[in-house]
Amino acid sequence: MERVFEFLRENPLQYCATIGLDGKPKVRPFQMMYNEGGKIFYCTVAKKDVYAELQKNPYLEISVSTMEKWLRIRGRVEWVDDVKAKEKVLAESPLVKSIYKTVDNPILKVFYIAEAEAIIADFSGRPPITVKLC
Repeated sequence: MERVFEFLRENPLQYCATIGLDGKPKVRPFQMMYNEGGKIFYCTVAKKDVYAELQKNPYLEISVSTMEKWLRIRGRVEWVDDVKAKEKVLAESPLVKSIYKTVDNPILKVFYIAEAEAIIADFSGRPPITVKLC
């Protein structure tokens, strides 16, 4: 499990895939905010399409890679309406804090990936490693 979190920290630019409101796949950059208790936390904003998409269909997949290996995480979004979670997000990301300022900002939304499964693969020919996260 720690291998997954370390890879995400080392490779902060990740891509999140959802099903768009038009029924077609959508992919956009994301960044892990923090991990806690085997859960990976992200954030978004209530005004963005991705928020509406995840409200309609809460399943996503995150992908990140280097030239040697890659990681995919899939699962179901679980929204967290918790001041402590927002505090951690603002502490982890100066960019998010500069935009949304305080934990009281109602458009800042935090979630973790429930039922998360990570798959780590490379070009070695060895089979991928699957890790259950939460």
